[in-house]
Amino acid sequence: MVDVSIIIVNYNTVNLIVDAIKSVIQMTMDINFEVIVVDNCSSDNSKEILQNEFQNKIKHIALPANIGFGRANNEGIKIAQGRNILFLNPDTILLNNAIKILSDTLDSDEQIGACGGNLYDENKKPTHSYRMIFPSIYWEINDLLSRIPEKIILGKNSEFNHTYREKKVAYITGADLMIKKSVIDQVGIFSPLFFMYYEETDLCFRIKKANFNIVSVPNAKIIHLESKSFAKETINTTQIKMSEESRCTYYKIHYSALYKKIADAIYSIHIHSRIIIFFLFYKKKYIYWKTVLDIFKAAKQKCDGNRI
Repeated sequence: MVDVSIIIVNYNTVNLIVDAIKSVIQMTMDINFEVIVVDNCSSDNSKEILQNEFQNKIKHIALPANIGFGRANNEGIKIAQGRNILFLNPDTILLNNAIKILSDTLDSDEQIGACGGNLYDENKKPTHSYRMIFPSIYWEINDLLSRIPEKIILGKNSEFNHTYREKKVAYITGADLMIKKSVIDQVGIFSPLFFMYYEETDLCFRIKKANFNIVSVPNAKIIHLESKSFAKETINTTQIKMSEESRCTYYKIHYSALYKKIADAIYSIHIHSRIIIFFLFYKKKYIYWKTVLDIFKAAKQKCDGNRI
């Protein structure tokens, strides 16, 4: 019997995946697991490299096209045999027996539908591991105010669990999200409406809506190397476009048209305020937020015009 199916999506990240799988094999004890690598039509010769490195220790699915993060994970779910499924990013390195710790947490309580560990950056400093709130009007107001309300209420535990005990959260980042297979069977797989970004938030939202708890498990410790890769000084229009389109889709499928309109208005004020501030003080960020505004408008027009 397989306790945990570990699904890792690859898109030209074979060197990272090799280290991730090595850490899984080295750190995971006292539990039966399988590793499934889903390749999003990479050009990094990953299949041969992984076969040479791990031989029959992993399963490999080669996709004919890049279908996005969530949909690629769905292909892994189709062949997964574990009662619990861990969606693990390729740029992660386990620091301890995190997979067993997370699996034991799911097995300990029938009301827990999903969980994740504490994430650390390459310097082993705490980094974004979860959020305590879902995207919403409150989320937009909180971001407009530079997350000051969230910091006042939650302190340093808004995105990383410093409490040394399990705590209920809104959603776990997709870097290390473990979900019971029975819960996935009940609420559904990753939505194909999201190519990248918001797909794990959407899935966690549905898990919460089905009255399951989502839990941060601080004793499970994992390095996430990409946690600082998307700096606001860097203008990557492809990433911004995917994020803005996914944001718009998330609001459209989970809230009323009026609610979305209010959330969009607050977000627009947020963007414009940053443009004004950074025009005076920081040229690079000014250009970044101007780019965000243009893409936000285009994404909103496209999303609002689509029937979902």
